Amino acid sequence: MSITQEQASWFADAFERLVQNVDQAILGKQRVIRLALATLFSQGHMLLEDYPGTGKTVLAKSLARTLDGSNSRIQFTPDLLPSDVTGITIYDQQKGAFEFHPGPIFSSVVLADEINRASPKTQSALLEVMEEGCVTVDGERHEVPKPFMVIATQNPVEQAGTYKLPEAQLDRFLMKTSLGYPDHQTTVKLLMEAANRRRAELVEPILRTENVVAMQELASNVHVDASIMEYIAQLVQATRTDRDIALGVSTRGALALARAAKTWAISQGRGFVIPDDVRDLAVPVLAHRIIVDPEVEFNGTSGEDIIGRILLDVAPPQYRAE
Repeated sequence: MSITQEQASWFADAFERLVQNVDQAILGKQRVIRLALATLFSQGHMLLEDYPGTGKTVLAKSLARTLDGSNSRIQFTPDLLPSDVTGITIYDQQKGAFEFHPGPIFSSVVLADEINRASPKTQSALLEVMEEGCVTVDGERHEVPKPFMVIATQNPVEQAGTYKLPEAQLDRFLMKTSLGYPDHQTTVKLLMEAANRRRAELVEPILRTENVVAMQELASNVHVDASIMEYIAQLVQATRTDRDIALGVSTRGALALARAAKTWAISQGRGFVIPDDVRDLAVPVLAHRIIVDPEVEFNGTSGEDIIGRILLDVAPPQYRAE
């Protein structure tokens, strides 16, 4: 199924309206908002890692509010149990049968706040649902609603009482990014509006969940030329042979980059992917999936730095849309 120009323009217009809607709460961070929406329409999940007070929770809440669907927040703590996330089966004496009571994971947008504060056992409760869109409790599979997106946050500077996310779980996140501090003008504007302590409530629902599913389906049908796929494969292979990387990008990571590039292309009104789409998303999609050599990391080199260098080393294809 090919995408018509009319469909691509409709998608881009809806995408832009969503960006402007969320921007009411998160001022001056349209790049991050676009990445979050691209993650949603690519049927993926996002990890926000940043310093305290930069607006991670506000962004997640705002994204949830812009969709006319269910949303929930799970505050991860060391004593949180897997059943607190997925739900539990309880015996109903009146009915004489066991009944499943769904947990907060059964929402369209789930905010997993400070995810690295929960134990590995509780973190693992997210592995199945993030990959397959369902949870298994007492041998019974339960589907979560569609669309479904997990937005997790973590603080990179406060490590006391936290548990590092394992590589298998990091690989489940389509993108990882950060908000960073606002610029001077944005800071002044936020200070002028300091009386409003619930900025996420400025965002009104403007897109129904069934429209989100339709847009996800549309994005998945964006055309990708074989030369673009070859370029993605070369980038991924380069991470597996790079001298500064102990573990390269998985096949899941390559597929994630291809899916995200499709959404990025149609969000700009195109029904086809160009090399710049891949280059724009390579860092947020791939950097958290590699393990940097400890000695190199100790010297101050990050995964983002290495992916940026690989983008310079691997030449993009000379692609022309038909």
